[in-house]
Amino acid sequence: MQTEPIILYEDNQIIVAVKPHNVPTQADSSGDPDFLSAIKEYVKIKYNKPGNAFIGLVHRLDRPTGGVMVFARNSKSAERLSAQIKAGEFDKKYLAATVGTPRDRRARLGNWLVKDEKENVVRVVPAKSEGAKFAELDYNVLECNDKMALLDVKLYTGRSHQIRVQLSNIGVPVFGDAKYGGDTLAKGYNLALWAYQLTFAHPTTKETMVFKVFPPLEKTPWKFFQVEKYINTVKPE
Repeated sequence: MQTEPIILYEDNQIIVAVKPHNVPTQADSSGDPDFLSAIKEYVKIKYNKPGNAFIGLVHRLDRPTGGVMVFARNSKSAERLSAQIKAGEFDKKYLAATVGTPRDRRARLGNWLVKDEKENVVRVVPAKSEGAKFAELDYNVLECNDKMALLDVKLYTGRSHQIRVQLSNIGVPVFGDAKYGGDTLAKGYNLALWAYQLTFAHPTTKETMVFKVFPPLEKTPWKFFQVEKYINTVKPE
C-alpha cells in the first residue's frame, strides 16, 4: 500500500482499520501490496517490534470491496474472534449502489452458490447442488433514482462474492462490477460495495464493539446519494 492504513481502534488484543478499494486483503498471486502486510508493517513500526509482527486474519473482504475490518493482535484473540464468526455472532453491514432498483424495497435473499475457482466467479445453482453453499442476506433500499439504488445490506453468511452475485441474480448488479454485469453504467469505476459497519464482542473484555465508517462520499456513485442521512458514522480522514 502507498499510505499508512486508517486505524479506527487498537489495543493489545485487536486492531480495527479501513481497507481501501482494490487492495487485496492478503498477499495473492498478483504480487500487489496487500492490507494484511500493511497492518503488520504499521504495528511493527509503531511498537518497534523486531521481525514479523503477528496479526491474525479472521475475516476477509473481496479485493474490490472497501470498508472496516478487524484483525487480532495475538493467537488467543484470533481464536475467539473466529469462534464468534463461526457462531454467527459477527454482525456485518454493507452499503451497495446497484444498477437499477430491486422490485422489492426490502427482502431477504437465500441462494445456493458454487464458486468456480478456475474462473474466480460464483454462480447461483439449484438447492443441494454438488459443492453448493447456502448464502443469506437482507437488503433494504435506502434511496433510488432513475438509474441506481442505494441498498443497506446485512450478511448472515460470508460466502465469496455473495452480495455481488445475489444482487445480480435479482437483476440489480452492483455498480462497477464487471464480473457480474454491473459495469453497464460504470466502466472504469470502483466497485460500489462498502463494509460500513462491523459489530462483535471484544475477545477479552466481551464488550460489544461497533465500528462504522463512510465510503468515499466525494466519489462516484456515492456522491449521488444522501449517504450521511442514513448512516450515523464518521468519515475516514
